[in-house]
Amino acid sequence: MTRQRPSFSTLVLLAGLGLLLAACSSPGTRVVLLPQDNGQPSAVEVHASGGEQVLSKPYQRAIALASATGAPRVDEVDPARVRAENQSLFDLRPPKPERYVVHFGVGGILVTPASQQVMDAALANALARSGGDIVITGHTDTVGPGPLNDELSRLRALEVRQMFIDRGFPAERIEATGRGERELAVTTPDEIEEPLNRRVVIEVR
Repeated sequence: MTRQRPSFSTLVLLAGLGLLLAACSSPGTRVVLLPQDNGQPSAVEVHASGGEQVLSKPYQRAIALASATGAPRVDEVDPARVRAENQSLFDLRPPKPERYVVHFGVGGILVTPASQQVMDAALANALARSGGDIVITGHTDTVGPGPLNDELSRLRALEVRQMFIDRGFPAERIEATGRGERELAVTTPDEIEEPLNRRVVIEVR
């Protein structure tokens, strides 16, 4: 059994890789820890009847043979060899998420004309992904009280969401939320108009 932190997608790939390697050799389990695309550290616990081992470095391998006793044996494998021997599994990995940013006028929920092309690109990307979804996060600058900016950012996110729905993207695969002025793209004092902070971030994944 393996337990992976923190990425579900990495866990699925890791489990598949372990099963594939096990099928190619003697009975048992072989698990290889792959690096995450974002460079963040991860770890996995590999359990066997005689104990457990923790993999915490990319391309560490745990081997727990059915005929062996004790904790799994840990070594390291060559990255090029792992990819060469399991290319079909790597090919199944979903494409990396893509991030787009659209901007708004002062105090409003209308996307600026320059952002329309960004919307087009984000939609085309999302439609090209089988089963892809969209996460939309609205933001504001620091003009106005916090509660009003929370609501404005939410309305901006919902406006962009509706634009995607109107263009044919399934509503059930779009998540929209607002963050107000909590996550500024450009740090400013309070009550400062900053066009780069009046935005919606679109993540296509």
